Amino acid sequence: MFRISSCRQLVQSCLLKPNVSSHTTRSTLSTRMTAYEEMSHYWAKNRKLNRPLSPHLSVFKFHLTMAISITNRVTASAQQAVLTGAPILLVCLPSNFTHYFQAVKEMDIPSPVILGPPILKDEVRTAIWKMKNGKATGPDIIAAEQIKALDEFGINKITELLDEIYETGEIPKEMLKSIFIALPKKDGATECELHHTISLMSQVTKILLRIVMMRVRNKIRPEIGDTQCGFVEGKETTNAVYMLRMIIERALEMQKDIYLCFIDYTKAFDRVKHWEMIKQLKQLLVDGKDLRIIKNIYWQQIAAVRIENEISPFQMIKRGVRQGCVLSPDLFNLYSETILRNLDEYPGIRIGGRIINNLRYADDTVLIAENKEDLQKLIDIAATESKRMGLELNNKKTEVMVISRRPNLNADLFVDGTKLKQRDSFRYLGTIITQDGKSHTEIKARIARAKTNFQKMKPLLTNNKITITTRKRALQCYIEPILMYGCEAWTITKKIQKKIEAAEMWFFRRMLRVPWTARKTNEEVLKETESTRSLMSRIRRRQAKFVGHIMRREG
Repeated sequence: MFRISSCRQLVQSCLLKPNVSSHTTRSTLSTRMTAYEEMSHYWAKNRKLNRPLSPHLSVFKFHLTMAISITNRVTASAQQAVLTGAPILLVCLPSNFTHYFQAVKEMDIPSPVILGPPILKDEVRTAIWKMKNGKATGPDIIAAEQIKALDEFGINKITELLDEIYETGEIPKEMLKSIFIALPKKDGATECELHHTISLMSQVTKILLRIVMMRVRNKIRPEIGDTQCGFVEGKETTNAVYMLRMIIERALEMQKDIYLCFIDYTKAFDRVKHWEMIKQLKQLLVDGKDLRIIKNIYWQQIAAVRIENEISPFQMIKRGVRQGCVLSPDLFNLYSETILRNLDEYPGIRIGGRIINNLRYADDTVLIAENKEDLQKLIDIAATESKRMGLELNNKKTEVMVISRRPNLNADLFVDGTKLKQRDSFRYLGTIITQDGKSHTEIKARIARAKTNFQKMKPLLTNNKITITTRKRALQCYIEPILMYGCEAWTITKKIQKKIEAAEMWFFRRMLRVPWTARKTNEEVLKETESTRSLMSRIRRRQAKFVGHIMRREG
C-alpha cells in the first residue's frame, strides 16, 4: 500500500525547509521513485480506459509530483515566496497535471487564520438600500424590488442566512449560479468580439458580495495608483481624458515630443487568474472569512449562457472576473495594478516634478514617453508582466502615436516581433486625440454627432404640437450632452467658439422649421424660442466646476 502520509510530509518538508540541499532532497525522493513508476503504469492504463484513478493513488501521485517539481524548479527566491503564498506552487507543476488543479484548491493551499466580524443588520440594510430597481434577475428569478418589499422581515432573514454562510464559508449552490448574456457593442454585431458579456446572478449573492466589498475596499483602494481613473470614487472618464490632454499641452508648450502607446487587451476581464488574485488579497491581509467567501465564489461558481430564450448547460468557470459583479471592479483594479507597478522606475514625461509614464481607465491603458526608445522599454515590460499575469495584448488594436510640432515623425515600435500601427488620430475613451495635440477635431466631431442624433429625433423635436419648452428640455437632455461630452478638457479658441454657437442656432432653427431661404436673424429665432445663447456659458461652467472638483479633492 502506498504511504500517502509520508509523501505529504515530504512535500511539507520541502516547503518548511527552503535551505535543504537539492542533493539531500533528491536522495530522499529516489526511495519513492520505484513506487511512483509502478503506479504510473496503472495510471496510464486507466487513462486509456477513460477510468478515474482511485482516491489513494490520485493523492499519492499528486503529492509526489509536487515534491519532484519543487526540487527541480523552485529557486531559493521562489521558495521564499512559497512560504508567504502557497499558490505559487501551481506554476511549478508540469502542464500534464493541470487536471489536478481542483485537488490543489481543496487539499494543500493553506488558508489564513479565519477571522472576521459577524455580518450586521445595518450592513445588510445598507446593501439592500444601494440595490437599483429595474435590474435583471438571476437564475432564482428574484428581483431587488421583492427583497426591498420584505422590509425588516427580509433584512432579519437575509442577515441570518448570510451570517451562517459567512461563518461556515459554505455557499448554497443556487447562489453560485450565474447566467451570461451577450450585449452587442454596436448595431448589427455578429462576432463575439463585438459583444459585452454580462453576468446575471442572484440578488442575495449581490448583497453578500456588496458587504464583503465594503469590508475589503479600505485595503484595496490604497494600493491603486492615482493614474488609474476607472472604478475609482470621484473619478470618471473625464479625469483620464483631461489628464492626457493637459500632459500633451504641457509637452508642446515646452517644445517636447510625446510618444503614446494605446494598449488594448484581449478580453482582459476574462483572463484574470483566480489564484493570482487570491494571492494578492492574502498579501493585503484581508480577513480570512472575507477571503474565504471570495475564494469560494470564484472557485465554485458555475455559469450558463443565455441566447434569446435558450440556456446552455451550467459549466465551471476557472478564470476571469464577472462583469456585473459588484466585487469585479475593485478586484480587477488590484490585479492590473500589479502589472504596471513595475513601470514606476522607468522614464516617462516630467510634469510638476513628477514622472508620469502611464494613464489608465480600467483596462484602457496609455503608455507615455519622451522618445521611442523609452516607450519601447515600457511596452516590453507591460507585455511581459501582462503575459505573466495571464493577460494578452491585442497587437491588432494596440497602436502608437507621436505628438509633436515637427511633422512626419515615425515610431517603429514592436510587441513580440509584431510592428505596431502608427496613427494620426486615436479615439480614447470616446474622444479623438490627434497628433497636433489640439481639440479642434474632437469638437467638430462632437458637433457632427450631435446633429446626427438630432436628425434621428427630428419627428419629436420639430413637432409643433409639442410646446417649445418641452422640446427644448428634450434637446438639453438627449442632444446637448452628446455635444458636450469631454468639454472639460477642451481648449476653445474664438474660431471654435463661433462653431459651437452656430451649432446651437442650427438646433433652434430646425426646431422652428425655419428654411434657409427665410431671412430671419438669430435674435428673432431666439425670441421665438424664448431662449438665449446659453450653450457656451454652460460649457464654461462645466469646466470651472470640474477644476473646482479637482482642487477640492487635492485639498
